Amino acid sequence: MLFNSFSFAIFLPIVYLLYWYLSPRKLSTQNLLLLVASYFFYACWDWRFLFLLLFSTLLDFFSGIKIHQTKRKKLWLWISIIINVGLLGVFKYYNFFTESFVQALSEFGFKVNPMTINVILPVGISFYTFHGVSYVVDVYKGRIEPEKNFSNYALFVSFFPLLVAGPIERATHLLPQIKKTRVLNYEQSIDGLKQILWGLFKKIVIADNCAVLVNEVFSSPQAHTGSDLAVAAVLFAFQIYCDFSGYSDIALGTARLFGIELLKNFSYPYFSRDIAEFWRRWHISLSSWFKDYVYIPLGGSKQGIGMKIRNTFIIFLLSGFWHGANWTFIVWGALNAIYFLPLLLTNSNRNNLDIVAKGRRFPSLRELTGMLVTFGLTVLAWVFFRAENVGDAFSYLYHMFSYSLFAIPTISAGKIAILIVFFVWIEWLGREENFAIKTIGSNWNSKWRYIFYHIIAISIFCFAGKEQQFIYFEF
Repeated sequence: MLFNSFSFAIFLPIVYLLYWYLSPRKLSTQNLLLLVASYFFYACWDWRFLFLLLFSTLLDFFSGIKIHQTKRKKLWLWISIIINVGLLGVFKYYNFFTESFVQALSEFGFKVNPMTINVILPVGISFYTFHGVSYVVDVYKGRIEPEKNFSNYALFVSFFPLLVAGPIERATHLLPQIKKTRVLNYEQSIDGLKQILWGLFKKIVIADNCAVLVNEVFSSPQAHTGSDLAVAAVLFAFQIYCDFSGYSDIALGTARLFGIELLKNFSYPYFSRDIAEFWRRWHISLSSWFKDYVYIPLGGSKQGIGMKIRNTFIIFLLSGFWHGANWTFIVWGALNAIYFLPLLLTNSNRNNLDIVAKGRRFPSLRELTGMLVTFGLTVLAWVFFRAENVGDAFSYLYHMFSYSLFAIPTISAGKIAILIVFFVWIEWLGREENFAIKTIGSNWNSKWRYIFYHIIAISIFCFAGKEQQFIYFEF
């Protein structure tokens, strides 16, 4: 069931009405309804993988209790982590490692025929696995008491807005909300609807329309000019941002309808003035997860220069590999580590902590230059993320930086360019808020405010194309 599907448009209002009008102020009924709805939502993809989700949930639920009750805390911690990561490895990475090993052996003249697994990747496994791992680690570290109510814990893991593509929640943030009775809040619901609307606009109007041209160019880069390839690379940057942040907006807005606040996952990353700031604003829940559960335990930035460099590369390589079983993601992670290192080594990685041009309408020349350079670097890195393999990525860049880079593009991108300009303008105006249209129009006459919302809603229907899956469902 896709957020941008007709079935979800039916599912959400039904769950919302049942939640608020059949279970008002009764916590156990609220949570049970959300849990059932979440399992139904997941079963719409493939009901068989519900058993895997349930197994992972039971494993971490009982591991958390054992960690708290027994003296063999570390044993139960590692049992949970090894099984969780092992399942993720089998489903997501087994074929990758097997094929890479076979290819390496073939370079030395050895031929083997290993067994591979012909199974689809369970949707959301990368996300709910990280939910469980962070939970048992937090219990082990004493940051949170183990949850004794199974339905509460199961809802934390499988709450349907975040189940298949995040944000990656922390038990310290979400469980206390699950254990507290929610009361219908009109302002919170209106905020949720506005964020859902903006998320749908980003996904359907921007991302899906960019995808048409991006797919065409990336499928046959040799048939296009360098300028075409440059345009497609920029369009992919907007596609992946609007696709994933659009999903996150819909997820956060949907959760808000049920009185639950999820972690913010994006904070206008393309307005970043350097790569360090970009990574503080892009997929925040994943970046902070790796920082808290890998980078800091490795020693963080408190040791020597050599250890700083090592830890930085580990984090970025893991982040790349988390996205998928392909060398392109590893190269993408390594490239971002290379971008990041100069800032880390000169202690300037925390220079831009504030919102760009805060309280001002326009950025300074220095800020604008920083944003353009940072955006250009991310566009180049996204080529590796999008390409089918590393060879295709280098070939794409080789053809892009040819003499034809300065030719007039032959692909027709006028319509999507206008839409992107409108989108960037709205994001810029709302960059100091949790989502772009949260307060836009708050000082307008109500008539003009509703006209603005209707324009966004109508554009979703006018520019909607073929229903497309969210990119991060693949991860």
